[in-house]
This record gives sequence, structure tokens and C-alpha cells, in this order.
Amino acid sequence: MPSLFRRKSTDVVDSSPADEVSPSEGDEVESARPRGHTPSKKELGVETPKRASNNRRRATEPAPANRREAYKRMREKQRAERAEASAGMRAGDERYLLARDRGPERLLVRNIVDARRTVGTWFFGGALVVLIGSSAAMPPAVRFVSNMLWAALALGVVVDSVLISRKVKRMVRERFPKTTQRMGSLYLYAITRSITFRRMRMPKPKVQIGDAV
Repeated sequence: MPSLFRRKSTDVVDSSPADEVSPSEGDEVESARPRGHTPSKKELGVETPKRASNNRRRATEPAPANRREAYKRMREKQRAERAEASAGMRAGDERYLLARDRGPERLLVRNIVDARRTVGTWFFGGALVVLIGSSAAMPPAVRFVSNMLWAALALGVVVDSVLISRKVKRMVRERFPKTTQRMGSLYLYAITRSITFRRMRMPKPKVQIGDAV
């Protein structure tokens, strides 16, 4: 007599999980991927930690409390901009140079003047000596020497200016044959720089005396 409590084979529940992937199925998934495929962190189940610095916003400067504070900030900003422009001009940065100092031709002219000793650097010092020595209170001999010194300085400046202008003309035409700069303007630029004390020249000299240009 068959037992009433015997279970049928169809009633037995499969104990294996429904979502378990067999090794053969895993191999099929791996083979479906293209050769040389590198799985991403998302595919591997690895979470990328988010940087906290990306979510942080930089603290902005608070608005001025009153007009006096706003004026003070404006003055400080202008002072910082002037200091930056002055430093850039001394260094020869094209962004901060005046229109008269810009361009490769002007840079070449400055290097020509700065690489040599010029009589013009002694012109103002000599002019001061001549002014003192030629006063009416000085003896005639001192006034005569002062006048001779003045003539020598003037002649030296003229000769030196001619030599500098000739060198500027030759080198500018050699290196910049298609330049649009007027030679007269370059001559005046060179002479003006040659009679300025070396420490007072702007932009600052980039070459030493005697360097090849």
C-alpha cells in the first residue's frame, strides 16, 4: 500500500540558488568580451572614492562693508598692478613694455647700446662740472678749462652717436631686411639710451659691456 506521506520526485525543491551562475556560463561571458578588454572598476564592483576637494568651493572674498573699504581695496589692487607692470617693464616683458620699446628691432638696438661703453653716460656728469666751473666766480683759467671740457664732451657725444647709428643701421638691415621701422626713429632711440646712465635705463640691460650682439 503506497504511503500517503511519500513525496513525489516532482515536488522536491531544487536546493541550488536560481541566480547562481555556473562556471560554464562564466566562461561564455568572458569569451564574449573582445580580446584585450580590460574590465573597468565598475565591472569589477570596485567603487571609486570621491575626492572631497572637488566638492569644496573656494572661499570668495567677502564684499566690502562700506565705500571706504571698497576704495581701500581698489587702491591696493591698483598698487599691485603698477608693481607688476613696473617689474615686467624692467625685465623686458613685451606685455608691459611701452610702444616705443616693443619689437625685435628695438631689442636689438638696446643690446647694441648696452654692450658698449658710451660717451653719453658721462655727458650729464661733465655738464654739471662745466656748469660749476664756468661760473663768474671762478678764475679765468678754470672757466677756460671748463669750456674746453664742454666742447670735448659735445664732440665725443656726436662722434659716438654717429658710430652707434651706423652700427644700428648695418645690424638691423642684416637681421631684419623686411623691417618696417624707420631708421631715423631707431637712431634717436639708440642715442637717447646711450646718454642715459646704465642703471637708469629701462628696460634693464640684458647684455654686459663687451658681449657680442
